[in-house]
Amino acid sequence: MITKSVLVFGAGVFALSFATVTATAAELFALKSMTFADGKMMPKKVANSRANAPTNANCVGDDVSPQLSWSNVPDGTRSFALLMIDPEGRAPGGVNHWIAYGIPASVTGFAEGDVSKPSDKYVGGKSTQGVGFYSGPCTPPNATPHHYTFVLIATDFDPNELPPGLTRDELTAKFGPAPAHLKGTTGMIGLFVNPWHE
Repeated sequence: MITKSVLVFGAGVFALSFATVTATAAELFALKSMTFADGKMMPKKVANSRANAPTNANCVGDDVSPQLSWSNVPDGTRSFALLMIDPEGRAPGGVNHWIAYGIPASVTGFAEGDVSKPSDKYVGGKSTQGVGFYSGPCTPPNATPHHYTFVLIATDFDPNELPPGLTRDELTAKFGPAPAHLKGTTGMIGLFVNPWHE
């Protein structure tokens, strides 16, 4: 026979377990954006512009980089690297839209439009487009939405340790065998389709 006290105790343990899981989940290293929700369509303004790519009719936006912020930084972090990759673009290699690193651990995010140009808040690598700052989507028409993946990497590199102009592969090589220099990683995905629609 199950007594009332056992049921109350069991419910209490379940509630405590749930509270612990919720608290732990709330403290995870996380990347978010006020410009778009994770896994949802990004606004047209984030797409690259015809001014930046006059020969590419697929560039239909204003090249405004999205707002990004992060929280619950892993212990031992000295800097961050931030990558924006379109895995479906130029298959099979994908398109690296933005390679940034040397972001000081004191930086907790970027305002909208902040990284559409060079900045002293980060060291610019070399994207597929050949620049060190954000280059928005130029998604080809009549295709399913591409998954623009933002990956934030917490590292123990000094913010001034790595030279500018590294490609994604060159940056990856600097980390060495895992888990060298890696303190944590998080990310989010923004979708874009052409012609643009929500």
